[in-house]
Amino acid sequence: MKGIIDRFEGDYGIVELEGGTIINVPRNLLPDKAKEGDTLVFDESNIEIDRTDTDNRAEKVTKLMDELFE
Repeated sequence: MKGIIDRFEGDYGIVELEGGTIINVPRNLLPDKAKEGDTLVFDESNIEIDRTDTDNRAEKVTKLMDELFE
C-alpha cells in the first residue's frame, strides 16, 4: 500500500493513502528523513520512502506550476 505525507501535526504524520483515506502515523514509525510530500510504501512490518515516486510527483508539480505562471 502507498500513501503520501500531507503534513505533520505534533507527534503524527498525516498520510493520505491510495483511495483517499487519511491516517495518522506516529512520527517514530516513519523513516527518519520523511518529509511532507514524500510517497511512503507500507508493507507488513516496514514503512519506506519511495524516492522515485516522490521525485516524479515533485517534477510534475513543478511543471504544472511553471505552465500556470507563464
